[in-house]
Amino acid sequence: MKRSMEPKLEVGSSSAQSQKRKAGRKKFQETRHPVYKGVRKRNGKWVSELREPNKQSRIWLGTFSSPRKAARAYDAAALALKGDAASFNFPELASTLPRACSSSIRDIQLAAVEAAEAFEDSTVSKSTSSPSPSLSPSPSSSPPPPLPCLETSSDVNLEKSSEKLYLDEEEVFNMPGILDSMAEGLILTPPAMQKGYYNWDDDEEDDSVEFSLWGD
Repeated sequence: MKRSMEPKLEVGSSSAQSQKRKAGRKKFQETRHPVYKGVRKRNGKWVSELREPNKQSRIWLGTFSSPRKAARAYDAAALALKGDAASFNFPELASTLPRACSSSIRDIQLAAVEAAEAFEDSTVSKSTSSPSPSLSPSPSSSPPPPLPCLETSSDVNLEKSSEKLYLDEEEVFNMPGILDSMAEGLILTPPAMQKGYYNWDDDEEDDSVEFSLWGD
């Protein structure tokens, strides 16, 4: 009986070792783009993010349909945080990047999305150092003006909306006049008597007034 049980124990131990090997650490799958900085692929889409200077946190810039648009968003965020000394994915197009009005996270995200939407997703030749004509800025073109701050634009919108919705009820409904007429109504005759809409003298001439509720 002992000899028959020994091989079973050896088989069980070998299967346990094989299960441990299969359940080991999986290989790391690189999701970073091989060319563009700050661009990763997640769930089949391209995302862009940028590490804040002297911090471990990252600024989320959004999800984009192509790696070039995500790279363009990264360039706009890098320009807002590091200025012209930043390392860009498209240095030849740095002068056309929209500039955030401040270094706040919301303004940086706004500039990044604006840059990605304005970027034409066309093929860029890697062999030539000069950019393609469709993407290259003209020599006489000036940098775009800074984008309006979100706080400033929201305040302006609130002011405009308040101006549109403002209504002077006292002027429209003539509230002072109504209040005066209500006060004077206790001591003055009703307006109908003053304007002659009803003449009480007619009733004095003929007191017998018959009203027929049913027609003949």
